[in-house]
Amino acid sequence: MYLNCHTYYSLRYGTFSELELLQLAQEHHVTKLVLTDINSTSAALNFIRKAPEFNVRPVLGIDFRNGVDPCFLGIAKNNEGYLELNAFLSEHLHHDKLFPATAPEFRNAYVVYPFEKVVRENRSVFSTNEFIGVSIADLRRLPFSKLLQLKDRLVVQQPVTFRNKRDFNAHRLLRAIDNNTLLSKLDKSEEAHVGDTMFPIANLAAAFSEYSFILENTAHLLDSCSIHFDFSKGRKPQNLETYCRTRKEDEALLEKLCWEGLPYRYPSGGTAITERLQKELSLIKEMGFVSYFLINWDIVSFARKRGFFYVGRGSGANSIVAYLLRITDVDPIELDLYFERFMNLYRANPPDFDIDFSHRDRPIVTQYIFERFEHVALLGTYVTFKWRGMVRELGKVFGLPKTEIDALADGHFQASRLDGVSALVVKYTQLLEGIPNYLSIHAGGILISEKPLHWFSATYMPPKGFPTTQFDMVIAEDVGLYKFDILGQRGLAKIRETMEILERDRPDDFAQLDIHNINRFKHDPVINELIKKAQCMGCFYVESPAMRMLLKKLAVDNYLGLVAASSIIRPGVAKSGMMREYILRHRNAGRAEEKAHPVMLDIMPDTYGVMVYQEDVIKVAHHFADLTLGEADVLRRGMSGKFRSRKEFQKVREKFISNCRKKGYADTLIFEIWNQVASFAGYAFAKGHSASYAVESYQTLFLRAYYPLEYMVAVLNNGGGFYRSEFYIHEARMLGATVHPPCINASFATNRIYGKQLYLGFGYLKACETRVVERILKERTEKGNFNSLENFLDRVSISIEQLSILIRIDAFRSVGVNKHELLWKAHLFLGKQTQVEHPKLFRARQQDFKIPKLYTTDLETAFTQLELLGFCLCSPFELLKEVPKNGNGSKDLDKFLDKYIDIYGYLVTVKNTKTHNGKKMHFATLVDQHGEVFDTVLFPPVAKKYFFRGKGVYRFYGKVVSEFGFLSIEVLKMRKEDYVADPRYAEMKTANRDLFYQKPKT
Repeated sequence: MYLNCHTYYSLRYGTFSELELLQLAQEHHVTKLVLTDINSTSAALNFIRKAPEFNVRPVLGIDFRNGVDPCFLGIAKNNEGYLELNAFLSEHLHHDKLFPATAPEFRNAYVVYPFEKVVRENRSVFSTNEFIGVSIADLRRLPFSKLLQLKDRLVVQQPVTFRNKRDFNAHRLLRAIDNNTLLSKLDKSEEAHVGDTMFPIANLAAAFSEYSFILENTAHLLDSCSIHFDFSKGRKPQNLETYCRTRKEDEALLEKLCWEGLPYRYPSGGTAITERLQKELSLIKEMGFVSYFLINWDIVSFARKRGFFYVGRGSGANSIVAYLLRITDVDPIELDLYFERFMNLYRANPPDFDIDFSHRDRPIVTQYIFERFEHVALLGTYVTFKWRGMVRELGKVFGLPKTEIDALADGHFQASRLDGVSALVVKYTQLLEGIPNYLSIHAGGILISEKPLHWFSATYMPPKGFPTTQFDMVIAEDVGLYKFDILGQRGLAKIRETMEILERDRPDDFAQLDIHNINRFKHDPVINELIKKAQCMGCFYVESPAMRMLLKKLAVDNYLGLVAASSIIRPGVAKSGMMREYILRHRNAGRAEEKAHPVMLDIMPDTYGVMVYQEDVIKVAHHFADLTLGEADVLRRGMSGKFRSRKEFQKVREKFISNCRKKGYADTLIFEIWNQVASFAGYAFAKGHSASYAVESYQTLFLRAYYPLEYMVAVLNNGGGFYRSEFYIHEARMLGATVHPPCINASFATNRIYGKQLYLGFGYLKACETRVVERILKERTEKGNFNSLENFLDRVSISIEQLSILIRIDAFRSVGVNKHELLWKAHLFLGKQTQVEHPKLFRARQQDFKIPKLYTTDLETAFTQLELLGFCLCSPFELLKEVPKNGNGSKDLDKFLDKYIDIYGYLVTVKNTKTHNGKKMHFATLVDQHGEVFDTVLFPPVAKKYFFRGKGVYRFYGKVVSEFGFLSIEVLKMRKEDYVADPRYAEMKTANRDLFYQKPKT
């Protein structure tokens, strides 16, 4: 009998979930219920899915409101009515339009106007599908209203927004957050009525006992509504059913494409390949996933035609069909990829294809998909309230000063010592934490459905400009909608730009280069040597300190080793302690037989009985615990945090333990294996996924090995990678480049390489305006280089502030005049005058000022670069106040093994972490005086005494240790070294001192 129920998907208004709403209905003996969230259908599908468990017959609707002002309820009679309501809501959300006072003529939906709204607008005429909603609070006024005469139009509209006073308090806080106001100043009109709650059905009937016709009208309305979505295990996929016109045509096209792809992928052929292909094709047809493969093929075919680089990964990389269609570049035969992870008869959902594109190409591909297919939307996701954010929001709502909010947000408080207001902030933070705050966009999910997407939910229009669903990935899969993942990745942009540089500057090399010839790269000794030595700066997925360390420990020098390393590095394997065990077994041939359980070793001989890939979860669950493949896949999916809380996952967990006990395994072994499974926690990779990453790693390693400067420029121009830009500039210098600061005649907005001369882009000058750079480049392109400051000023409109930046960074050095002289001239020419924003009609006559001879020191240049670029182009060791006492570096660690070393290093990156008992420690990577990298570790006693204070040069004293051949320094003492005083602001005698030290003899 409740037609107007809200969940917390009535964002910043409702206070509890759709499951809690159903629980509430069950407690109050309510068996029919309409979910009507405010301008939202986010909860609708899960509400339908779960309602039978609570003995509730669900109905869907929408509470249409302008802000908090209610316009009317729309209640769907059936699925077609729900489609109408979603389309109407979406139209207004997409164009940010206000809802009208009067609803449109819905063919399959009822409309309920609030009693107060009808009275205020003095409405008296209603169509057959329109009603007037009367709440318990309205009953006081009903006897005195002429609306009582419209007996057949009156229905119960008792809003349900709260369960209790605590919910009401939470609601008021949410409204204050939404209005960005103090709670004490929240306008009452922004709040719901405190009585908007659910009563037992008997109490509701008693309240309306004098108006039995209202109850009858309401019951009749509810009885006439029926909505259904299939959530059964055998549900039919809701994706686009056919790529061509019929299923038969789809199947014929898929087979044709596979056979056409065989000569390209497998020139030598083989029965094993054709048998695997036939097996896959048969299953793909049986499961009804032919169109899914063809749509992915269509997308990558478009990308190839446009010359876009892409990488196909995910569980779909286990498929030979995907390999032949060139959706992926991973050979499943070579890697013996576990076919059942890719697809099995127990899985309702298709394989997972993650297709990565350059961040520049991805929007074009997305636009193509929206234009190519009819029913398309981006997949939504929910951003929930998190602890720190909630503390800050509630702190503002309660009027706390910023210092107190900061202390609460940082957790620097004792609950027993908090004052009343601060205690309330903490209390309500715990109450609201985890509820949805706003809708966002899934990282790359796109839905392509057979039916209009509004059949399932409304859509909204985020800034990206594509319709986006109001539900997330988990609910989409529940109802049979499986996403296509179109992701953006900077690594591919780096490959693409390198190729563009080669095409422009080295066309002969470019013409003979096939970046997709992965087989050649896999067997290239130069590339494999780079991997073995971990010389991977800038290369995809293998450049981080942790990966560099792992590669050295494993002595990886081949493709299969890199595939394993790509997954071992993931937190799931590391957290379980199995990363270390894998290294031990890899380095000691007999350890696997000694330590591994025979069943585990038999299941996973290639990884020494250690779970490394997601497939291993299925293998262990199926072979070790005797779970069916379907149950094993539920377990694998349970590694996702949201799915883990579901009953399906808990049942499988119980069966895993029960089956193992029946097989006679000891509990210690059972729970050891279970903990390894559980620790993956959604972080482990599918083997095909790891293989896809390794393919891209090899592509970038090839470019770094043979075209290092071009590749490093592409890395810099596409946002760098794991490290700061200055370290890629440093790497380019180590690889033979001469690095120049921005130049008005040689630089562009991004970096540019001329042979071995690397010119930094104007983009590094943070204070330099984009429009100024655009003017410079336009003028230079059209009319040639600038030959003097005067010539530049005649041609480019610029302010004295912007001109000063360019002069100070020495961008005018090509004109042959000292920058101090140029600064004098600039101020004399421009002064404080405002420059006009259009070209000059006549060339200005520039006076010839007499300026004394001025000089610039290297020290001044370095500090100016630090200020304007954020780093200097000389060695940072040359800026030290005290000359380094020694020349020790990375190359000396071998001879200091198990001994103590005194060493200087320029900080690259620090990883702050904690031991298992919560004590902090640090791992730091640094560059020595010779430009080589070394690693340090500060264990808790040292980390408690010493800490890193930002970038700069540090001096360390510690012991050189080796773990599996990887050398690092266990620090005992450290200090940050001081730079000399900035000569631009120091005494002249400081400025005149010799900048560069004689390097110590080594």
